[in-house]
Amino acid sequence: MIGKLKGTIEEIGEDHVLVDVHGVCYVAYCSARTLSKLGSVGEACILFIETYVREDQIRLFGFMTALEREWFNIVQTVQGVGAKVALALLSTLTPAELANAIALQDRAAVSRAPGVGPKVAMRIVTELKNKAPAFAGDAANIQLKQELGEGVASAPVADAVSALTNLGYSRDQAANAIAAAIKAAGEGADSAKLIRLGLKELSR
Repeated sequence: MIGKLKGTIEEIGEDHVLVDVHGVCYVAYCSARTLSKLGSVGEACILFIETYVREDQIRLFGFMTALEREWFNIVQTVQGVGAKVALALLSTLTPAELANAIALQDRAAVSRAPGVGPKVAMRIVTELKNKAPAFAGDAANIQLKQELGEGVASAPVADAVSALTNLGYSRDQAANAIAAAIKAAGEGADSAKLIRLGLKELSR
């Protein structure tokens, strides 16, 4: 079982990289995001590896971080999501963005990935909602996002997030800003104050 490769980039393809490790070259399939961060041919690289062994083949999948590798495995626990779709998700969203989208139940963000239709996106945000908190940020931020995603956030908080999204910010940006505003103003702040503080946070 190969868990990590440390070597020199021999070749970068459309969906893979060839890594030379002391004269032995390994093909690792990667997300577009990982490939874009690798560097150039001849440069050193380190990849976290997930090894798939099938009856007719052995395939390596490479990741810049252990967290990206972990999400690659997590999303494949959802029916209809295989390695190809998992790589497409990680090409479109960072692990943090994916976790936030799940916490917010943001199917539209998840379905931006090629090959992820509305039904699969729905399964991803529904089935993985209990796993997102470990990856999406601090505890208070996670709780707020889950409350928003489940429609149980307080009216001032929901109104403040809605107001920021109406101004053109993404739900994730709005939720992060209002989470920071709540920390500054306290749980009992009205929507106007939360919006004002949220906008201040977004302008930094």
